Amino acid sequence: MSAKVGFVSLGCPKALVDSEQILSRLRAAGYGFAASYDEADVVVVNTCGFINPAIEESLEAIGEALGASGKVVVTGCLGARPEVIRERYPQVIDVSGPAETERVLAAVAQVAPPARDPFLDLVPPQVKLTPRHYAYLKIAEGCDHKCSFCIIPQLRGGLVSRDAADVLAEAARLAAGGARELLVIAQDTSAYGADLGHRESVWGDRRVRAHLTDLVRELAGLVPWVRLHYVYPYPHVRELLPLMAEGRLLPYLDVPLQHASPRVLRAMRRPGGAESHLKTVQEWRAVVPELAIRSSFIVGFPGETEEDFELLLEFLEEARLERVGVFTYSPVAGAAANELPGAVPEEVKHERQARVMELARRLSLEKNRAKVGRVLDVILDEPADEPGVFVGRSYADSPGIDGAVRVTSDGTVRVGEIVPVRVTAASDYDLTGELTHD
Repeated sequence: MSAKVGFVSLGCPKALVDSEQILSRLRAAGYGFAASYDEADVVVVNTCGFINPAIEESLEAIGEALGASGKVVVTGCLGARPEVIRERYPQVIDVSGPAETERVLAAVAQVAPPARDPFLDLVPPQVKLTPRHYAYLKIAEGCDHKCSFCIIPQLRGGLVSRDAADVLAEAARLAAGGARELLVIAQDTSAYGADLGHRESVWGDRRVRAHLTDLVRELAGLVPWVRLHYVYPYPHVRELLPLMAEGRLLPYLDVPLQHASPRVLRAMRRPGGAESHLKTVQEWRAVVPELAIRSSFIVGFPGETEEDFELLLEFLEEARLERVGVFTYSPVAGAAANELPGAVPEEVKHERQARVMELARRLSLEKNRAKVGRVLDVILDEPADEPGVFVGRSYADSPGIDGAVRVTSDGTVRVGEIVPVRVTAASDYDLTGELTHD
């Protein structure tokens, strides 16, 4: 009998990809997977350590796993700060940082040696934690930015890009396995390949640069939908817009702007401000009017005044972003922002967060209502709770963070298909529609 591993994956899509890689290696080594703590010989917890609530969630997950199984291996972003984990849970078997797959395997093998099966070694299947029809494609690790509120470079190191041929080989495997949508991720997707000098690598019968534009052109030939996340607004992002206009890249950009006040952004060690942000958005939409822009913002940053906050509201009102996430500032051990004066009271942070979300809700409803009567391509994610109805997503919706489209079909479609849907109704964040053959 092979040993069974329980697995808890926390954090962002980048951590999810790390989990897939660890699970794939565990399966290749002959391990089985446990659906519950009771069945597990050992439990691996892949942690998040970005902000304090995520740290606490990770620590609670470790404690729960220890209480249920007693044998726990910890990895991931919080694992880059082992003293935090060891202080509360000295009995964990091992603590490792992000992307330390070999160390995780070694720690698991300490307490649960694998049962070798030569047939498993021949073609080890890749483990995916997403549905068959979409997958996250991580093109780089780490980050070279020095944002004052962030410790990701301390946890994951500087930018380390993959060669284009390596990325494309993985993308081809995912497409062959049924992926219809690839979600391209990195801590800073726009910077992809800069650390490599954008060098070329051999893919098929040609050489491809490690550059986001070149990579996207190739990915577009592998799957119908390519979606970009964590895109910093560098000038070369404009090179992607013609690909969107041609239908080769989804007209969707996840751009972490963080704020609109130049003063707050300087304190964050981030570029720009409301004027430059708005100019960029307008230039992009001049080329791709249908472009859906997702962004995240931090309110209650040290020193943020009501005037700074009002500037953020004014920017959002004018920019009319399709998707907005907002977080209250949370100090994280090791972040430079912790030393800044002007701490904002918690009640003020949450009041500002609520005001941003109310504005974002109103803008989203207005944009959704404008889609009623239109036909949109929708990827079907899962059956709904009634016969003949599916839950899917349009080009403007990334899984897990954006809206959904509830689709009434004629029973001839399946999960994973991309189908035309006529929108019949709209709510704050979601749409309702029916399959059309027009």
